[in-house]
Amino acid sequence: MKLLSLLCLLALISAGKPQPPPTRPNVVVLFVDDLGYGDLATYGNTLIKTPNIDRLAQEGLKFTSWYSAASICTPSRAALLSGRLPARFGMDDNVIRVMITAQQSGGYPASE
Repeated sequence: MKLLSLLCLLALISAGKPQPPPTRPNVVVLFVDDLGYGDLATYGNTLIKTPNIDRLAQEGLKFTSWYSAASICTPSRAALLSGRLPARFGMDDNVIRVMITAQQSGGYPASE
């Protein structure tokens, strides 16, 4: 009984201690289709109000230069997830330019 009381007391004492801040930063990637550089208020748009994104930019980092692997969603998302160029795994069709069905050729290798 004394051992159980001691363990409970230790648990209560350790639970009340403030936790140190995390050593790694939190990272949020907003990957949006068809969004231009000037479409957000934080980048100068005066017609469209984006207060929540503006606050994220004010409280964190705001990047003003970046590279996208493709101009459309499927290959650019695949590149973001894999770290490879879309042409390296068949997502660079010049006619269709997006993956429509799972039966299409191309896409991630089965091993991935």
